[in-house]
Amino acid sequence: MPYFDSASAAPLHPVARQALQASLDEGWADPARLYREGRRAALLLDAAREAAADAVGCRPDELVFTPSGTHAVHAGMSGALFGRRRVGRHVVVSAVEHSSVLNSAAAHEAATGGPVTEVPVDRYGAVSPGAYAEALGAQTALAALQSANHEVGTEQPVAEVAEVCRSRSVPLLVDAAQSLGWGPVDGAWSLLTASAHKWGGPPGVGLLTVRKGVRFAPQGPADERESGRTPGFQNLPAIVAAVASLRAVRDEAAGEAARLRALVELIRTRVPELVPDVEVVGDPEHRLPHLVTFSCLYVDGEALLHELDRADFSVSSGSSCTSSTLTPSHVLKAMGVLSEGNVRVSLPLGTPAADVERFLDVLPAAVASVRARLGAPVTRVGAEPAGTASLLVDAIGRRCPIPVIELAKVIGDVPVGGTVTVLADDEAARLDIPAWCEMRGQEYVGEQPADHGVAYVVRRVS
Repeated sequence: MPYFDSASAAPLHPVARQALQASLDEGWADPARLYREGRRAALLLDAAREAAADAVGCRPDELVFTPSGTHAVHAGMSGALFGRRRVGRHVVVSAVEHSSVLNSAAAHEAATGGPVTEVPVDRYGAVSPGAYAEALGAQTALAALQSANHEVGTEQPVAEVAEVCRSRSVPLLVDAAQSLGWGPVDGAWSLLTASAHKWGGPPGVGLLTVRKGVRFAPQGPADERESGRTPGFQNLPAIVAAVASLRAVRDEAAGEAARLRALVELIRTRVPELVPDVEVVGDPEHRLPHLVTFSCLYVDGEALLHELDRADFSVSSGSSCTSSTLTPSHVLKAMGVLSEGNVRVSLPLGTPAADVERFLDVLPAAVASVRARLGAPVTRVGAEPAGTASLLVDAIGRRCPIPVIELAKVIGDVPVGGTVTVLADDEAARLDIPAWCEMRGQEYVGEQPADHGVAYVVRRVS
């Protein structure tokens, strides 16, 4: 069964499996003890730290191991913010950061009243260094920016933003979870976090790097391990396996990046040819080599994932219908792109080209099946009718993509210049109806409050 969701968790690398087994025999003792078993464990821990620091591009004494990438983000942000509390409480983040960063910023704001500025992104999901420069102020204590986006694969201009932050004496925390397996992060960043299960290491291991000279005050009860920056007994076998896998994937990175990039480019090119009404999102050039995301009009994301699962393909989605919150992906929302029927394909190392070809073979039928069940329109807008100049579609209580499907069914019933008003209470409609208009060449007039929901007005242009 082809597994195409390595952005969530990469399969355990064979080197990690071997290292884990070996270190279970050799690294079980307390590395803080002076007896033979403890010294042996300490040697393993020191070697792992040096290898990890080499991969990150930092000093070994700047890097600590944490119980997860999320823990690394939380510890890194809280420690940096408290360390710079005399400077101010302002935090700057991008609108497409991982939830661990956004939740940390929100918790800081709730606890201290420190304001949080979200820097907007363009339609590809990238920030502008100039926008970061405008967001920084005299009381900015910390800025954060991911190295590459976890949902659409867009690489961020970290080096440029880091230089902006350096010139303003503001530390920059980089979430490198998605990119560290492919190479080090360039630029004068101050803090960096990562997570081993993203590159084929075991889950439960994260990295936190704090450069020398960065004011940092660890929060929570004091602990003597890992420079006091993360408490508890180190999971040494998992740490050894995580670092071994990081070195292994780095050795394979150049060749695999070129090969997977070609397979992703095939998906980016063929999907719009094979499936009508699809929007491929994310930067076409400055992106991770293994990840591609696209959204399908008139498709329920959860239903499409189930169809692909029945065809033996494991993929992910940012659609609101696959989430317990029933709200659109904050990443897709910030980009202003279609969220319904969203599919994220992230190829693991070693993915055969034949698996990608078969995915392209089964995808059209899977999408068509979901659209048929939802009663989606099968034809484009036709000749101008002699109908009324305005229509009202009541989609209150119906989840996307139904409001968009109903809009598509009736837009051809109004003359050019006529309008269709869609009543909807699904938050995803605020994103998907304007996206539909852009894809269809119709005019999105705007929205206004309505009883129990929102009225979205669309004018027929063609």
